Amino acid sequence: MDNENSPHHPLLPATDEKFPSTGKPPAVVSCAKWILKLAMWVIFIVWILVIFLYPSSFATQFFENWLQATQQSLFGITGAVFLTFGAPILAIAVIAAVYLIISRDDEPYKKKIKKSGKEKPRWRLWTLPVVVEGPLEVVTAAELVGIIVVLGYVFWAIYSYTLRMLATGFREDLTFKQISAEVLEVIGVRLGEIGLFCLGFLFLPISRGSILLRLIDIPFEHATRYHVWLGHLTMLIFTLHSLAFVIQWYIQGCCLQKLMEWKDVGIANLPGVVSILAGLLMWITSLPKLRTKNFELFFYTHQLYIIFVLFLALHVGDFFFSIAAGGIFIFILDRFLRFLQSRRTVDVISAKALPCGTVELVLSKPKSLRYNALSFIFLQVRELSLLEWHPFSVSSSPLEGEDRLAILIKVLGTWTERLRGKILNDKAKQISSDKHRPVMTVSVEGPYGHESPYHLMYENLILVAGGIGISPFLAILSDILHRIRDGKPCLPKKILVVWAIKTSDELPLLSTLNVDSICPFFADKLNIDISIYVTRQAQPPSEGEIQGSKVTSICPLSKGSNMSVLVGTGDDVWSGLYVISSTLGLVILLGLMDFFYINPFKIIKWWYKGLLFLLCMVASVVLFGGLVVALWSLWEQYISSKRTSDHNNDIENVDEEIPNHSLAQKDLNSNALATSTTIEYGMRPNFEEILGSVSENWGKVDIGVLICGPSTLQSSVAKAIRSHNMGRRSHNPIFHFHSHSFDL
Repeated sequence: MDNENSPHHPLLPATDEKFPSTGKPPAVVSCAKWILKLAMWVIFIVWILVIFLYPSSFATQFFENWLQATQQSLFGITGAVFLTFGAPILAIAVIAAVYLIISRDDEPYKKKIKKSGKEKPRWRLWTLPVVVEGPLEVVTAAELVGIIVVLGYVFWAIYSYTLRMLATGFREDLTFKQISAEVLEVIGVRLGEIGLFCLGFLFLPISRGSILLRLIDIPFEHATRYHVWLGHLTMLIFTLHSLAFVIQWYIQGCCLQKLMEWKDVGIANLPGVVSILAGLLMWITSLPKLRTKNFELFFYTHQLYIIFVLFLALHVGDFFFSIAAGGIFIFILDRFLRFLQSRRTVDVISAKALPCGTVELVLSKPKSLRYNALSFIFLQVRELSLLEWHPFSVSSSPLEGEDRLAILIKVLGTWTERLRGKILNDKAKQISSDKHRPVMTVSVEGPYGHESPYHLMYENLILVAGGIGISPFLAILSDILHRIRDGKPCLPKKILVVWAIKTSDELPLLSTLNVDSICPFFADKLNIDISIYVTRQAQPPSEGEIQGSKVTSICPLSKGSNMSVLVGTGDDVWSGLYVISSTLGLVILLGLMDFFYINPFKIIKWWYKGLLFLLCMVASVVLFGGLVVALWSLWEQYISSKRTSDHNNDIENVDEEIPNHSLAQKDLNSNALATSTTIEYGMRPNFEEILGSVSENWGKVDIGVLICGPSTLQSSVAKAIRSHNMGRRSHNPIFHFHSHSFDL
């Protein structure tokens, strides 16, 4: 154990060298961006105010007058409702598409580099943990504000509707049962309306490549939490909505008859029953314990969202369905792109089974497909399953190679165990027969992740990893080292890595990053300290316990090509045109349907009009958006055909000896990865002490703390950050919490 260099020892002072900054954008571009941003804010604020005020008597009366005024228009009442509640989010998406197109060359970290050393540390609501334990796990101040706003709307709406119901009163000749039935009916209707508003937001966080998530720079792994929270709230409201009507019908003695009812004009109950049953199945199987125990069950039942949405449209008709249509349309846009991207099989350049129970895959990608060190992909291996997709963080920097992307996969479950077994079996067959060529059919969705690489926006970084959570941090370190080598803009000067592992078997993971070959002179500009905690071993393994380990590597037979660029994060111009054309297509199809079919033929069936509305949403994406996607694909083929390859990037099938246990420690200490490395056995990291030492030694600065690991690790770090930030003195740093973990 190396006690000479402590993880809490003051790091080398940052150099004063600054990278050259880019020039300012033209005044016209800056003005256009300001106008677009203002327009989005105005639309968003007005939209939220309308939703909040809608339950009040004044707003309801105003809305009814608005509906009467637009009843004779081409789009009718449905158009008025859609324009009020569904269209604003689409308008924001269209404006966001234009905004991202003209901002595509902006790199926020370059502005930070220019201001480096001049800015004082600042508090940020979205990086300040305030709740660190409980069912919601770690919640930042910004997230807490969002939770309060959503719950505030729900309680305000219930309160307002209750007051209006009591003010209306009931006829004196009604019995208690009749009054109870009326009360339940009103409660059921109002809960249904509230649920539809929640549903309008439910699909936004799971639109992985959504232009809206990119606009506010919330990656999918964070947004998934918001989908889970909104999902619980939405299904609770819809369940209470259903129970209110079931109890009402039971009191009236017509429960079964009402459940089977399918009206042409009005609410169709039977489709509602199908929709709520599908929703309940998704809800129950998504509960944490059941999802963790049987992920496949959760995954398959969640495909019932198609049934849920389809029968919801049949249940409420176009009038009410248009309330939630905006958010659902954004999801359809993303889902169609994901479907097209996932159809392509991707070349696996190499597949390695590492001795520490980890698999490394290197995948082929086009040079035009961008990603950053914080990105992740969804992976499917068809030899293992035709339906299962699993998310993995990238472990390579985009600067390592323009034509490849690497991921590290820890063997933790059935699917990952089968993947490792396939590599080992294919290698064994290849050794026994020269004619055997291993085959691995892989499809990819993504990459997704942060729009901007926030790890480049801090001079001081603390990277906290648990087990395989080191994978994205290897990509971050590689990215920073490549930038230093190439003279690219790069703010980090001090990095402390805290890595907690169960046994020393995992130490060789660090050997996948060869610092000397990337940037041998990095110590002049960057100081890296690594502190490793081996929690389930009291002492280093003896020489007799160390066994030679090999990397089993194969080059599977090519059955595909590069990753598809058809992803929301792939190209700002084409993805923006895709959103704009699909949205305009929706307006055109709805107008044509109303003008040539619904109005002339006097179509009045609610459920049928709801179905037609949903079909128009899907058709606009497939037809109008599909045309843009086809042109996008042709353009990429044209660009790819013009590029010539400088060399063949074939990787030979080899068995590599790699260091293990104490051998890996010697390699680390010889400056293979850090200026100082400490390995502690039989200990867990004490984050109060680590942050306390850093707080005293690093001074009055902003420190980005990135965490990738289990929820217990996240909570421990968040608790320490909250404690030090709350007790901060004027000369101490501000710690900023960034989670790079997610649980699907």
